[in-house]
Amino acid sequence: MIENLVIVESPAKAKTIEKYLGKDFRVVSSFGHIRDLKKKNLGIDIENDFAPEYEIPKEKTKVVAELRKAAAQSKNIWIASDEDREGEAIAWHLASVLDLDLETTRRIVFHEITKDAITNAILNPRKVDMNLVHSQQARRILDRIVGYEISPVLWKKVQPSLSAGRVQSVAVRLIVEREREIIAFKSESSFRVNGIFMTEKDKSDSNLIRAEAAKKFPDENEAAKFLELCAASEYKVSSVTVKPGTRSPAPPFTTSTLQQEAYRKLGFSVSQTMTVAQKLYEAGKITYMRTDSTNLSKLALAKSREVIVAEFGEKYSKTRQFRTKSKGAQEAHEAIRPAYPDVATISGNQNEKRLYELIWKRTIASQMADAEVERTTISIEMNNSPVLFSATGEVVKFDGFLKVYSESTDSEHGEEEKAIIPPVKAGMPLFYETITATQRYTTPPPRYTEASLVKKLEELGIGRPSTYAPTISTIQKRGYVMRQDRPGMKRQIRIITLSKGKASVSVKTEIAGKEKSKLFPQDIGMMVNDYLVESFPEIVDYNFTAEVEEQFDRIAEGKLKLTGMLEKFYNSFHKTIENALEKKVKKSGVRFLGNHPETGEPVSVKMGRFGPVAQIGDTESDKKPRFASLARNQLLETITLEEALNLFRLPRSLGMHEGEEMVVGVGKFGPYVRYNGKFYSLKKGLDDPYTITAQRAVELIREKEESDRKKIIKDFGDIQILNGRYGPYITKDKKNYRIPRGDDAEKLTKEECMAIIEKTDKNKA
Repeated sequence: MIENLVIVESPAKAKTIEKYLGKDFRVVSSFGHIRDLKKKNLGIDIENDFAPEYEIPKEKTKVVAELRKAAAQSKNIWIASDEDREGEAIAWHLASVLDLDLETTRRIVFHEITKDAITNAILNPRKVDMNLVHSQQARRILDRIVGYEISPVLWKKVQPSLSAGRVQSVAVRLIVEREREIIAFKSESSFRVNGIFMTEKDKSDSNLIRAEAAKKFPDENEAAKFLELCAASEYKVSSVTVKPGTRSPAPPFTTSTLQQEAYRKLGFSVSQTMTVAQKLYEAGKITYMRTDSTNLSKLALAKSREVIVAEFGEKYSKTRQFRTKSKGAQEAHEAIRPAYPDVATISGNQNEKRLYELIWKRTIASQMADAEVERTTISIEMNNSPVLFSATGEVVKFDGFLKVYSESTDSEHGEEEKAIIPPVKAGMPLFYETITATQRYTTPPPRYTEASLVKKLEELGIGRPSTYAPTISTIQKRGYVMRQDRPGMKRQIRIITLSKGKASVSVKTEIAGKEKSKLFPQDIGMMVNDYLVESFPEIVDYNFTAEVEEQFDRIAEGKLKLTGMLEKFYNSFHKTIENALEKKVKKSGVRFLGNHPETGEPVSVKMGRFGPVAQIGDTESDKKPRFASLARNQLLETITLEEALNLFRLPRSLGMHEGEEMVVGVGKFGPYVRYNGKFYSLKKGLDDPYTITAQRAVELIREKEESDRKKIIKDFGDIQILNGRYGPYITKDKKNYRIPRGDDAEKLTKEECMAIIEKTDKNKA
């Protein structure tokens, strides 16, 4: 008989908790949810107050059987799933499946996996909170209804095997709308004037002032005229303003701010951040990582103060309690912090160490004194022009929290370093060293990164801490959005430099539009978005989606009934579905680009069965239409006639190699070189099928042949022994056979291989 059985969600968490509990406790894992809505049909009884129909998935039957056996042998059962709505739902499912009495079953929660937290939880058990369960059910049911009813409409009206989701579709809409802003954006150039001034005629590093003219000039001619005035002008300081200021630290991490900052500082994807954070939590190193609270416990505040005073001194300490500003904040958790604030470094893999260090620094910095700065602004006037130059500088008088941590921003260009300005007074004459007019171009709004998308979703009140990572992963897996790097384009800019009374013009090449880990909408994502906006405007409406989240919050608080909320939503939603099915409109994305300059045939683009394609000709003509797949970075709505025609250059011949022709083309699995009856894939992101040379094609062929030679250990004709990812194996008739442990692959004969094959086939039968 087991005295006390504790059920948690993950085996790693179970292992950690078991260290803190005595021999009278056994800790087991449910491995997450043990049941879910039925996969077949809707899994919801609409007519019976939207009653969910649950089932135990096949892969969970063994886990459930083991839990039932352990529960039957236990005197006391404690359910210790995570302290959020999903965790509460897991607790309720466990109680239901294991036939536990909800009135007597002990539900325990803790925000950190420490001995004190777990002991306190054991001493203060509670009941399963059915309001939280109903809130989770409402989300799961509503999302199932949306996905189940909209997806078939997409299959009929857009393309088979598509899906929609209440949060994922809104996320795609944000990305699509941003892309169209960028497409519509018209870049304009102007000239920005910057000067380097000296307090004395002799130049030194200590007397330089870098300033910018308050006016931008529309073209080179106007900029040149202004520099003529600058050459003839005298300069003096017109005003000096010195203001003391302070900088305050950022609050401790919530789920979304951790995802954003881990992306900016560590380059982690949102899902990577959550995976690493989960491991840290389960190992007892940080507090619960799904939270929208910035609150810290009294113990954490006290421990943080001890660390700061011991390490930096009393003047660096300033205890703060931050208030959560997040729209719809729901959980009664702490912020994400180290379980033990006095532990600055941990053991573990490199990613765990880096993320822990980030969390530790942010937590400690939040409890440190403001940084004290002195900001100086000076204005420089000309005697022959009303245009002023201005310079700003900043000096840190006391570093405060900056000694430990400084928050990053989403700025495309990062923060400009503020220069130190030498001592000056109003009326003081200045002398220019150089004045430069540089051509600059306006830039479109930036594409979303995973981090900035999370920030935007949070601002709009869409989704919750637990949904950001799976939402972003889903829209990428569906092919609606792709995370990409793009190299940018070379662009020439003109520069006019004034030095020693003479102006000179130079041309510089810069890279414009370079993108790093940005989210780009794909054609199918744009088509799905357009159809949803047209047919289901309410579902992809930002305010509606945020309102639904608020309704889930009200259910969690016991202020709103689940059935009433679902009924109100479903009645109007189902009518919209029926209306959409009745319409005969089908989205194909067809766009006419013009006529072929030589043949006069129509040229168009559309969404084909296997992706976006360009088409020359039509079905009404006797001549069979020709098709070509769009390149990776091309979109149906922006591709030009010239670009589309260029696609039909493939397949193209690259010449001969050892008596055989090399042909480059694009197939179902991407671009390739065909040679001697075999196909050699081009390197993704490196090789372009339209520009690849014969020399590069030969390199690819030789690389593949060398790889194949290394792969083949022995070749008996119909039987081969090959090197695989997990070691040597035998292949025959497109079937693979494992080589028994201890057998030397290089010494096997054909007869021995046949014996292994026959034995394996016999065992399978």
